[in-house]
Amino acid sequence: MGLFKKIGNALKKTREAIARKIDALLSHGEIDDDFYDELTDILISCDVGVKTSIDIVENLRLSARKNKIRTAEDVKNELKRILKEEFSSLNQINIEYPAIITIIGVNGVGKTTTIGKLSKYFKDKKKEVLLVAGDTFRAAASNQLNEWALRTKTKIVKQSEGADAASVVFDGIASAKAKKTDVVLVDTAGRLHTKTNLMEELRKINRVINREYPEANKYTFIVLDATTGQNALSQISAFNEFVKIDGIILTKLDGTAKGGVIIAIEKDLALPVVFVGVGESENDIEEFNSDDFIDNLF
Repeated sequence: MGLFKKIGNALKKTREAIARKIDALLSHGEIDDDFYDELTDILISCDVGVKTSIDIVENLRLSARKNKIRTAEDVKNELKRILKEEFSSLNQINIEYPAIITIIGVNGVGKTTTIGKLSKYFKDKKKEVLLVAGDTFRAAASNQLNEWALRTKTKIVKQSEGADAASVVFDGIASAKAKKTDVVLVDTAGRLHTKTNLMEELRKINRVINREYPEANKYTFIVLDATTGQNALSQISAFNEFVKIDGIILTKLDGTAKGGVIIAIEKDLALPVVFVGVGESENDIEEFNSDDFIDNLF
């Protein structure tokens, strides 16, 4: 299945929630204040966020007035143009090698599965990949990651449950440097901001990475569950207090009508979405493309 079709399928529920409502709204004919109020409500209902929705609709209102936009199709095209312009102002991430990618996030968002999918993604790009089982807090976490290593034929560095996570990362970096590995994917314990000890552990892991492999390209990606909608933004804020987040990986996009949260993340927090999960199989992770995303919303 092509990338465009995969993204389209993953966004089916969000598209139905946004595009059909907008089409119904536009079919009423008159583009007046009531139209803009209802359009704002539609965007908010799909987790675009209150402030972001108001800003987008106000931009649309001004542009429609200035350019004398009257038809439903022109309104929709102008909305797409505004959204694409918003996304284009963000610095997108081009991963450079050797890369150390630390994966963070709360429990249950699909971090380990995402790492497994990413290992397949990079191996398909002919890169040497190493998995580092830095989640030593959760029982059987390293076993779960080991299953992905076996499935994707990827090397893994792990220690016993309860080991010091930074020590596992130290071993992983030593192995990666010795073997000139292209991509190191570091799993970390799922945590909430209330778990201060685990948050401090993230800082310790970062210190080890910076000290032991200063010449590597370093990225910290937070995995978010798209079905949580606006709650995803509060998770980002909590983690940002302890580590610098470079980008977002959004999972379960195919299972929600709340895909509009991508717009809120990129506009409110100025953080790029780097990858999206578009299904259950090991191949179902894709680089995020904002133009494809917006085109598929409508």
